[in-house]
Amino acid sequence: MIKIQTPLDQNLINELQAGDLVFISGTLYTARDAAHKRMIDDLNTTGSLPFDITNQILYYVGPSPTPPGQTFGSAGPTTAGRMDAYTPTLLDLGLKMIIAKGYRSDAVKQSLLKNQAVYLVAIGGAGAMLGKCVKNSEVVAYEDLGPEAIYKLEVEDFPAIVCWDTQGNDAYIQ
Repeated sequence: MIKIQTPLDQNLINELQAGDLVFISGTLYTARDAAHKRMIDDLNTTGSLPFDITNQILYYVGPSPTPPGQTFGSAGPTTAGRMDAYTPTLLDLGLKMIIAKGYRSDAVKQSLLKNQAVYLVAIGGAGAMLGKCVKNSEVVAYEDLGPEAIYKLEVEDFPAIVCWDTQGNDAYIQ
């Protein structure tokens, strides 16, 4: 078990190995399909993103509505492959960690390796438990997208498994 505190440190990222269980505390940003498309559109039209992605963690999740008395709704991961067309661009801009579920394309794996970034998987079906790790949330971009807006989450001991490390090891293959 490895504790990760944001902001991310490249030395720690480089030490992570495929199969490691990590617990993240600090800031995560959320984005799904529509937010990814809009980020790339913004980048192409304005040359910037709605937040600084450098050394950040992006979690592919569309949270469910927050139940009364709770801080956040269910926060299960979404399938990563749908974002593969956009991911290399974001990694080239300094994104260092992605959390989702499922396999990644060869292009994404090569971009992770080139940019010394890592891909983590969260457990699908554990969304209610993952949502309880969220201590605070706020929409930072694309509010009109509802649950697909970009949220800034403050999390505590958010569990994930390193799937693809900076040496190119893949937990799915191992």
